[in-house]
Amino acid sequence: MSGTPPDLPERDDAEQTPPVRPRREFLKNAVLFTGTVALLGGGLELLTRRPGAAAESAPGELLAQARRPLGPYDTSEAVTPYAQATTYNNFYEFGLGKDDPARLAGSLKTRPWTVLIDGEVRKPLRVDIDTLESWFPLEDRIYRMRCVEGWSMVMPWLGFPLAALLRRVEPNSKAKYVKFTALEDPKQFPGQRSSVLAWPYVEGLRLDEALHPLTFMAVGLQGRVLPNQNGAPLRLVVPWKYGFKSIKSVVRITLTREQPQTTWALAAPDEYGFYANVNPAVPHPRWSQATERRIGELRRRPTLPFNGYADQVAHLYSGMDLRRFF
Repeated sequence: MSGTPPDLPERDDAEQTPPVRPRREFLKNAVLFTGTVALLGGGLELLTRRPGAAAESAPGELLAQARRPLGPYDTSEAVTPYAQATTYNNFYEFGLGKDDPARLAGSLKTRPWTVLIDGEVRKPLRVDIDTLESWFPLEDRIYRMRCVEGWSMVMPWLGFPLAALLRRVEPNSKAKYVKFTALEDPKQFPGQRSSVLAWPYVEGLRLDEALHPLTFMAVGLQGRVLPNQNGAPLRLVVPWKYGFKSIKSVVRITLTREQPQTTWALAAPDEYGFYANVNPAVPHPRWSQATERRIGELRRRPTLPFNGYADQVAHLYSGMDLRRFF
């Protein structure tokens, strides 16, 4: 889910078999896990709607405030309203405008959908998205999201830790990095009919970053099925990095020996590094990173190192020159 050549915004930024578990069952389990079932009321009906167009911001908005107590990974900051979180984002596969993803997301078909996990692992596999979701108890995570363009949101994701999935395929001793690949299909993604970026969209993490407890695979947003425009049916969320690292509509996860080449780093290597950690001390060539505009607020606020997650992740970069490895 977002970076930018010339004036390209952030991109903060799919093979298949039939679903083996009805979506309704998955959603029911998700709600039970979060402990909010009694408060959802008509929310289940919303959850079972087909994800897509922005207009699904409708009734049931209070779901975000009707959550279980904050968990150890949650921020207590005010959650960005669903209507804004689903209508203002970057997803170049749909177009360059902020409203393009919500306007055009109906073209994306998220079932059937499979994810291939391969590379330096002992147990490579291909799994359909509904089976994948059934493997893990779904968790709520309220994370800050900081775009490299200087705006931010607070997003309540629903999903599971990436580490749980990687443990299932058993990385071997040669695995050092994780490469993520998004769906490439110009019929479903109209933005891929242009050459603004090299498709498919690719992102990457070091293996220790991927195994960090904060690194998350999201299948839902604010208690609902993840809308197409926000990266359905499966997206990465790495809250201490700029949003374009959090690749959307993932179809392949590959463990590699070498650092993978990533889409924005290939498009503009002087502007987008592999690490892309939120760092107010290292400006982007076109945007200061010292402050940010939280969507829904009038004044800018200071940006925090690692997007406020320094206590949890700064040790991963001990001894590194973060101006060089930006």
